[in-house]
Amino acid sequence: MFHVEKYAGSKEEQYQLLIKQLKALLEGEDDLIANLSNASALLNQFLEDINWVGFYLLKEGQLVLGPFQGLPACVRIPLGRGVCGTAAANKKTERVADVHQFPGHIACDAASNSEIVVPLIRDNELIGVLDIDSPNKNRFDEVDEASLEEFVKTLVTYI
Repeated sequence: MFHVEKYAGSKEEQYQLLIKQLKALLEGEDDLIANLSNASALLNQFLEDINWVGFYLLKEGQLVLGPFQGLPACVRIPLGRGVCGTAAANKKTERVADVHQFPGHIACDAASNSEIVVPLIRDNELIGVLDIDSPNKNRFDEVDEASLEEFVKTLVTYI
C-alpha cells in the first residue's frame, strides 16, 4: 500500500525521497502501462503548481498519449513539433519558461504557461517522453531538470 510521505529538506533531498518512492512502487513490476501510470500519479502527488503530468510513447514515428494525470490531452504529436516533439527529436530535455514564446507550441491545455519535457531513452533509443505542464511561468528550474532526468533514468530501468 502506498502512503503519502511528508517531503522535508532541500528540494534536492525531496527529489531523492521521490526517487526512492518510485523504486519501491516499481520493484518487481515490468508492465509498461502500470509503471508509467504509477510514475505519473507519484509525480502529480509530489509536484506543486502543475496542471498536467504524463507520458507520450513513441509509436510508428510519432508520440502517442500514454498514462497521465490532468485534463484530456492531445493524442498524437509529430516528432519535431511542439515542446514534446522537439525533446523527442533531439533526445534532449526541453525546459520552457514561457510556452507561448516557444515556436510551434501545441496548446493542449490553455492554462499551461511553462513546461518541461524529459526524453525516455534506453540503449540510445527513444521510448517516449515525460511531459509536465504548469500554469505558472518559469515553474521549472535547474534542480527540477536534473532531478526529473534522474527520475526518468530510474524509471527506464523498470520499463
